[in-house]
Amino acid sequence: MILAVTMNPSVDISYRLDSLNINGVTRVENTSKTAGGKGLNVARVINLLNESVLATGVLGGTLGEFIKSELNKANIDNDFFQTKHESRNCIAILHDNGKQTEILEKGPLLSKKDQTDFLKHFQKLLPSVTVVTISGSLPRGFDIDLYETMIDIAQSNGIPVLLDASGDSLKNSLLGNNKPYLIKPNQEEIQELLNATNPITDLRELKEKLKDKLFNGIQWIVVSMGADGAFVKHKEVFYRVTIPKIHVVNPVGSGDSTLSGLAVAIANHKNDDDCLKTAMTSGILNTLESKTGYIDYSKFDKYFSQVLVKPFQ
Repeated sequence: MILAVTMNPSVDISYRLDSLNINGVTRVENTSKTAGGKGLNVARVINLLNESVLATGVLGGTLGEFIKSELNKANIDNDFFQTKHESRNCIAILHDNGKQTEILEKGPLLSKKDQTDFLKHFQKLLPSVTVVTISGSLPRGFDIDLYETMIDIAQSNGIPVLLDASGDSLKNSLLGNNKPYLIKPNQEEIQELLNATNPITDLRELKEKLKDKLFNGIQWIVVSMGADGAFVKHKEVFYRVTIPKIHVVNPVGSGDSTLSGLAVAIANHKNDDDCLKTAMTSGILNTLESKTGYIDYSKFDKYFSQVLVKPFQ
């Protein structure tokens, strides 16, 4: 079973408007409310890939109950650490011919006791788990090195961790004694991690950057490149992955879907070629759907065959 962790989930609210009336009243007819957060997208797509998954993280209040009820409707098993604090809303307003205005709550301020209790909860879930995915931001009040601690706990149980984070929480995880099994940064995040002055656009330069000692001990580095596919390092081997041109309906959540594919392939001990094809195919399928963190599995084989994986010298 794959354990998909979302530390700061939300209720994602989407309003579709012809126009947004600033400093006035705007009435909304088209509203959607879903269980949101990068790790919940990961869990949904793993479930749609017909793999056993358990969603966990930190939830609280009536919004937390709504998130659980949405996961239950989708037949996604879940076991969250419950707090007394209300989970958050994230609002996206789509208006005025393609503009998007987002209002993102920070979420609850949690205590050190909450953190200690969550880690006990996390450890309790591990005996039946083969792979852990960790996605997104940390709740306020939790230590910036929490992901490093979670990686230590998982690896002490012999479980690889696939980490999709950014900023200090990612960098801290790379400085620990135990490394994540896989990370999934983009080129800008590689630049930030290495304090590079200029953008990294050339693939040969990127290859050299991924040999930096900061990345020592990480088995997989999957650098996402959007419509250009990915550049990948697995142990000492590099790959260039290209994907077919497609009509993108909704790109949001495609990175999360890619992580889902990686988790499923790694859990099933697939070879490098199949791991990367499964990952890219899952990301592609998400872009073809209007929903976020959703794929139509009936299209999987069609796009799997169009993903090309070539060694990069």
